[in-house]
Amino acid sequence: MARGLLGIEDLDRREIEEILARAKDFQPLQNQSNKRLDLIRGRMIVNLFFEASTRTRTSFEIAAKRLGADAVSITASGSSLQKGESLVDTLNTLAAMKPDAIVMRHSASGAPHFLARYLPIPIINAGDGTHEHPTQALLDALTILDHRKTLEGLRVAIIGDIVHSRVARSNIYLLSKFGADVVLCGPAPLLPAEMAKLAPGVSLTYDMQEAIQGAHVIMMLRVQLERQNESPFPASDYYPFYGLRREHLALARPDVLVMHPGPINRGREIASDVADSKQSVILNQVENGIAVRMAVLERIMR
Repeated sequence: MARGLLGIEDLDRREIEEILARAKDFQPLQNQSNKRLDLIRGRMIVNLFFEASTRTRTSFEIAAKRLGADAVSITASGSSLQKGESLVDTLNTLAAMKPDAIVMRHSASGAPHFLARYLPIPIINAGDGTHEHPTQALLDALTILDHRKTLEGLRVAIIGDIVHSRVARSNIYLLSKFGADVVLCGPAPLLPAEMAKLAPGVSLTYDMQEAIQGAHVIMMLRVQLERQNESPFPASDYYPFYGLRREHLALARPDVLVMHPGPINRGREIASDVADSKQSVILNQVENGIAVRMAVLERIMR
């Protein structure tokens, strides 16, 4: 991880545990009046987002500032890419300004990896196409560990648009390293059979009730229409089969955790009363995003 954080797949369990342990150290800052630490004071972080983002971009900005670093955010609409400049030239221009790290989100899978081969600056992957979203998986794991002693032996149901979800992939890679059983569920067009080959302990089902049965964690996903040429089914047909409703929770463990990476489409993938229920830890996920991203930035800057 010396040159950045490109994905969960290449991290070993020890590295993940170290990041999560450090993130736990940062969690109490949320409730303190003075939230600023000067651990990487004087460093410069550039947030380069070629896709729309609220939670990830904002939490990276807050994380950098809480560590004492300067943070500059650039979006595609405000960059020279709109004038025809290539991605490589844009990044080379930024590199010439000597930032200490670049946080990057891009619609092309592998874009951060491509640039990491050419730039000497550490790159943190904030989501690349349908490939990975490593800090989301880390904050999801931290949220689970806030309520469970270990990830080992947990049954985690990930439900929704699996094939287009970088969140699903990163969570599959992470959870499998800790011996969790991951059940993937969704309609056939969004859940190809090869998804079961991503990691050990992964199984597939197209039956939502089967997926939720005995689950410790239910992780709902958004249907990513922006990554599809056309919707594989009408919106009205999705919710009755794959929308999480109150009656589903009775099939899971009594203390089941309900998660969602956001943004939430209420009434499409999850009912409002479930999203706002005591089982929901969705807002905890958002809060933990800051602590995890502080841990990642500090680790890379060291």
